[in-house]
Amino acid sequence: MAGRRNGGAELYSTDIMLSLHEAGLDQLCVLHPKALRVPVLRAGGVKVETGVLAAPFAFWQRARLRQLIAAYKPDIIHCWMRRAVSLVRPGDARAVIGWYGDYEEQEKHFSACTHFIGVTRDLVRHAYDHGAAPGTAHYVPTFSSVEDAPALDRATLDTPADAKVLLTLSRLHQVKGLDIAIRALRQLPDCYLWIAGDGPEEAALKALATELGVAGRVRFLGWRTDRGALLRAADICLLPSRYEPFGTVILDAWCTDTPFVACESDGPRAYIRDRHNGMLVPADDPAALTGAIRAVLDDETLRQRIVATGAAQIHAEFTRTAVTTRMIATYEAILGGRA
Repeated sequence: MAGRRNGGAELYSTDIMLSLHEAGLDQLCVLHPKALRVPVLRAGGVKVETGVLAAPFAFWQRARLRQLIAAYKPDIIHCWMRRAVSLVRPGDARAVIGWYGDYEEQEKHFSACTHFIGVTRDLVRHAYDHGAAPGTAHYVPTFSSVEDAPALDRATLDTPADAKVLLTLSRLHQVKGLDIAIRALRQLPDCYLWIAGDGPEEAALKALATELGVAGRVRFLGWRTDRGALLRAADICLLPSRYEPFGTVILDAWCTDTPFVACESDGPRAYIRDRHNGMLVPADDPAALTGAIRAVLDDETLRQRIVATGAAQIHAEFTRTAVTTRMIATYEAILGGRA
């Protein structure tokens, strides 16, 4: 994982690396030296190499990676996103896997790869549509890793105990639609909005909240590692993204019995059945988002159905054990020539 920023892909790569280690897989993880996941993985007993990406230029990074590959002799090189693939050559291992976590990824960005893993079935189709050879793309979903912690005390975030709390967990980026959540808040006077994450849109979002007169009910929390505590303290989890290939936050909400409302981007549309395991509304529509939030807050039967159906879906397909087992089986099938 070559990136150093915080985001869903980076978080999930850390989770699966830890889980694969616990399952007994021999792996060496090449990471940026300043990435927050380095101490987390090392604390979990995972072997981590930071010297490759400490080099200032890509050609030096490639040279250092060649040396590491020659010494470690991996059977598989698993590249998380295109930046990692750009450092690898065809033939560096028996199998070079590219991870498809986004519709922006195309086969031309993964020319060194022999196989591909898509985080949704639709991303597997996308890989084939963009040139992946037959039988080389595989579906392995993500899983939630929210901590088992009690609900956060709302007073620590200057939020009244009797307020309704709406929570977003994402990078503060234009595609995440957080401005729509802030606009929806104007018509929800009994609600507070907690925005957990960091990113380039923070100043613009704060300015919008002030302009709309809702800044007193918006809390910018920064990057957080207590997602479980936040979700259990919230009444609704929101994913108002204009573009979202999957969104592990869906699984996080289902795991913590938190009702979920999302905009109709690709990932949520693939997994959410409206009014069953969540609510789906058109993107860029504050009124529709407001209506869905109000429906969930005001209808106990709807809330309980969303929570129960989401929990059942987690246990059926998205547990940590099931996903880890599927990832290892995919590796074995690739190396065994069955894929």
